[in-house]
This record gives sequence, structure tokens and C-alpha cells, in this order.
Amino acid sequence: MQHIYDMIIIGGGPAGYSAALYAARAGLDTLVIERMSAGGQMALTGEIDNYPGFDEGIDGFTLGMKMQKGSERFGSKTKYAEVTSVDFSEKVKTLKTAQNTFYAKTVVIAAGANPRMLGVPMEQELTGKGVHYCAHCDGRFYKDKTALVIGGGNSAASDALYLSRLAKKVYVVHRRGSLRAEKVYHKPLMQANNVEFVWNSTVSELIADERITGIKIKDVNTHSVKDIDCDGVFISIGRKPATEFLSDSVELDPSGYVIADESMQTSVNGVFAAGDIRTKALRQVVTAVADGAVAVHHAEKYLSEIN
Repeated sequence: MQHIYDMIIIGGGPAGYSAALYAARAGLDTLVIERMSAGGQMALTGEIDNYPGFDEGIDGFTLGMKMQKGSERFGSKTKYAEVTSVDFSEKVKTLKTAQNTFYAKTVVIAAGANPRMLGVPMEQELTGKGVHYCAHCDGRFYKDKTALVIGGGNSAASDALYLSRLAKKVYVVHRRGSLRAEKVYHKPLMQANNVEFVWNSTVSELIADERITGIKIKDVNTHSVKDIDCDGVFISIGRKPATEFLSDSVELDPSGYVIADESMQTSVNGVFAAGDIRTKALRQVVTAVADGAVAVHHAEKYLSEIN
């Protein structure tokens, strides 16, 4: 006979393991399916300073492992696999991986969102060695140093403004001649005396020894190339939600994020979304953890109604 879990959580990041903790502690038969390692994208963060309770900070991998152990203390289980497709059309939900098929009464989608990479040589190897994707996570390492932000949308503008309060100098490199970001960012950035814009330019190369020391940029109009020295590069060209496996099973917004209300309920009863994968204003560890707890609270209500 097929085993039917009370809850399956797709993703073992902070939202996923927060949901697992609350679900298992409530006595629900709970499974987390994670494709990489505990913590998800958080595990790649060298140090987290803005998660309450760790007065000296904590690295993302360690925090992820602690979250996993905390949920497993109450009986949640973890399966390392990648969900390739889902069927939410029936009362019992079906989730398929390459090796197995799993069944659950409720599902929490917590697969997260991945930063869009620039696509230049050595980018992956230099991640964490001067290449970053979250200024609010890693900006403090560049206090009184020179930081460079790549991008021109809201994420890049927000990162540049945040870094301008820490760094000695902030360059903003954008392939167009003006920011695409909302107008609210324009005035404070233009008034910041340590922010310099490099317009109509793309990054052709990362310059590094063991760590980033600068970049090569190419003018899109003149095709001239020049170097800019910097201590760190923040790539802020958007994020891509990990929703490919969902197909048309739940409603997504135009950017591909799962639409879920403040109860974390998606367009399908019994299916919830938590963390970076859902449409929301702020994507941080602390908001992901809160989403996971809220999702389980409403999943319990749903289960009481169908059982």
C-alpha cells in the first residue's frame, strides 16, 4: 500500500524546515524533500547577522543543519531528491522524483528562488570570494571598502543604497543609460556622494587572485574596455523562482513566483507556499521561517476539515 504523509514539504531551506518543525511537533507525519542540502540557498551564505538569537552571527550551512536537526527531533524525515513533477488535482497530492513517487494530504512548496548568474568565467568559483548575490547578507564585509553592484532594477538599487551606508565607494554598473528601478530609489542614490554610476556597460571579465580584485567592463556603444578596481562584486540582476516542476498545477505571478495569500494558501486547497518562492515584499531568512510556521497553522485547519 502507498504511504500517505500528512504533509510533504518541497525544499529544505529555512521555510521548509520551519514548516517541518511546526508540523512534526504538532504530530503530523512529515517529510521534507530537498534536492541539495539542509539550508538550501542559505547554506551558501558565509555569515548571517540578521537572524535573531545568534549574537555573534552564524554561517548559513550550520544554521541549516540546526534547523534540520530541530525538526527531526520531533520526528520529521528528510529525503534527498529533486521533485520533477506534481499532481495536485486529487485530494491526495502526488509528487514524483526520478526514483520514487510520494503522496500527501497537504503540501508546502518551499523550493526557494535562485539568484540569476551573470554568466562570466570564474563566477561560480569566486562566489563567496568577492562575488555575492545578497548585499543585506554579505554587505558588512565591505565596510570602508569598495563594492560594485551589477544591475539596474529594484534589487540592484536597493543593494547599492544599502552598501552606500557601509562601503567607502560603490560603483553601479548597468547596461542601459538609466535605472529601471522604481523612482523612489533614484533620488537617494543620486545624492549619495560615494555612489558612482557606470552606464551603458556590461561585465566581460572578473579579475581575481584568490579573491576578486576588480572587473573588466565593456561599453555597449563604443565597445571600449576598461578595468575597475573593487573589493567585492554584488550581482543583482534578479532571482529566478524554482517553479519549473510545478507546471500549471498552481497559479503563478508574471515573474513566475507562486501566488499565495497571508495564510500561505495557493490557488489549490491543501497546497501552501512559503519562503522565497512566493510573491512577497521581503525575502530574508526571518520571513521565510515565519512563512513556514503560518503555512502549517493553516494546513492543520485544512486537515481537520477533510479528516
